[in-house]
Amino acid sequence: MIVRDLETARMGERLVKADGWDSTRLLLAGDGMGFSFHITRIHAGTSHQFHYKHHFESVYCISGDGEIEDLETGAVHQIRPGVMYALDKNDRHRLTARAEMVMACCFNPPVTGTEVHREDGSYAPAPAPA
Repeated sequence: MIVRDLETARMGERLVKADGWDSTRLLLAGDGMGFSFHITRIHAGTSHQFHYKHHFESVYCISGDGEIEDLETGAVHQIRPGVMYALDKNDRHRLTARAEMVMACCFNPPVTGTEVHREDGSYAPAPAPA
């Protein structure tokens, strides 16, 4: 059984900070669950372009207010508490926060915790299982 406390995790290496957002990685590839689980905060007044070419992601909004734009179709969806979105086609997207958004996120394949976004908004492919 794995038990982790969010506030404790935020005080260590599991907190990954970037310009305009941070993500606390509560489950990582090394935990052997087959997915990773993060609590991510998108800072108010920021906008971020992502494109997870090698990962699927599902996101549930816990708090805040913003929108997600599908950069292929131009469709814009409002994000507020209770809304979930899933990037089931490795969708290139822009996430904009009007008020700080707190999101619960799952990645498949799981991230290792050391990834950084590349210039195109993606993570490198996950390493092959040993």
